[in-house]
Amino acid sequence: MNSKPSALPEPESFQRVRIVLSHTSHPGNIGAAARAMKTMGFARLVLVAPKIFPAPQAEAMAAGAADVLANARVVASLSEALQGATLSLALTARRRDLATAPLWARAAAVELAGAAAHAEVALVFGNETSGLSNEELALCSRWAMIPANPACPSLNLAAAVQVLCYELRMALDVVPATPASNPAGRPATHEEIEGLMAHLESAAVASGFLDPERPGRLMLRLRRLFARAGLEREEIDILRGLLASFRQPTGKRHRGASGD
Repeated sequence: MNSKPSALPEPESFQRVRIVLSHTSHPGNIGAAARAMKTMGFARLVLVAPKIFPAPQAEAMAAGAADVLANARVVASLSEALQGATLSLALTARRRDLATAPLWARAAAVELAGAAAHAEVALVFGNETSGLSNEELALCSRWAMIPANPACPSLNLAAAVQVLCYELRMALDVVPATPASNPAGRPATHEEIEGLMAHLESAAVASGFLDPERPGRLMLRLRRLFARAGLEREEIDILRGLLASFRQPTGKRHRGASGD
């Protein structure tokens, strides 16, 4: 008698991936996205200020992924949703000013898969109508586009989630797990980078370099610089220590790093 093969548990790298939906308007799209996630082996759903959730429409559209909905985490802001992530990938259908260089979905999935081998990562989707705001996009490390028909480039939210989850699944299946780096080389998390950004802004205002009434695009440009650099935790500590030393009287400053 033939027996149905039992499903094997997904590798740990799948468990390090969170799918973030920001300001979703229709609960049915949340359910459809949950189903898309589960078919590709992903189970961690984070909802940023959804308009309606929980809702019967979400459960109906989940079709077998009720557990994903039941375990979904609801937060108030994208910054909160990204806490602990060392790499966050935003999906957008249009090009943005002052963002890092865009990636196509397949290349982006490979980069995300490499990071998920040893660290927390996030895949971020915006509102069905307006997508991600420029402020939300600036919080993400990288951003990507799906190479759709230019005459009709916008995908339904659940369809976009399905495409990226498929690409990420394929990438995770073929990308070998990279060895974890030593403690000094661990990538900085979202909140560590946000702490540095707040420290930089405070120092720039205190020094007179930045006028808080006319901030311009300085902080956005710094975000783009750090996203390209891929900061590590030790580098965050060095930069924040350097900033702190500038606030001390000259006679009290001391050498806080070896310079190696």
